[in-house]
Amino acid sequence: MFVFQNVSKKFGAEQVLTHITAEFGSGQIHGIIGKNGSGKTVFLKLACGLLHPDEGQVLVNGEQLGKDVDFPDNIGIIIESPGFLSYHSGYKNLLYLASLRNRIAKKEIEAAIRKVGLNPANKKPVGKYSLGMRQRLGIAQAIMENPPLLILDEPLNGLDKNGIEEMRALLLQLKAEGKTILLASHVKDDVEILCDTVSEVADGKLTRTK
Repeated sequence: MFVFQNVSKKFGAEQVLTHITAEFGSGQIHGIIGKNGSGKTVFLKLACGLLHPDEGQVLVNGEQLGKDVDFPDNIGIIIESPGFLSYHSGYKNLLYLASLRNRIAKKEIEAAIRKVGLNPANKKPVGKYSLGMRQRLGIAQAIMENPPLLILDEPLNGLDKNGIEEMRALLLQLKAEGKTILLASHVKDDVEILCDTVSEVADGKLTRTK
């Protein structure tokens, strides 16, 4: 569960978010919408501890970020463009990332790659991946440790029609497994098909629209 309590954030003289109070319940997909530059990505970074508010509190499963914990322990994230080592394969990239916390074995990495429609045996370096393949790999990275919480910033960006349908089905499957997902998207169909709640970021405020 994600809870925002009177959260404000600014950069220099620019007030990006102002006194946001909201709660996002467990086991649902929560859509976050807004125009480019509205503060969606800042909101997501606050939700996972990559940024801390100037005022107010952000709590994840009852723990205050920046006080009780700096970063939620069990969370998968895609924010902005996924960054990978361009000269290594997708599998080697995820193997390296998994080694940082050493929570999963090779079989879980391979399973995550297959789950997003990629082949773990593919030796092609990520630098030669299409945008859609990189996006799939980013989703695999977010889910490979089976976290209960996911924060996904435009996760379907760059996918073709079949890829979008496959990843929508995967996200709905993850929800059925009890995952809690914050999903930012500018695509109306993604929001309508996937999201249990929808909140819009505009003029520094967050407004629940569904």
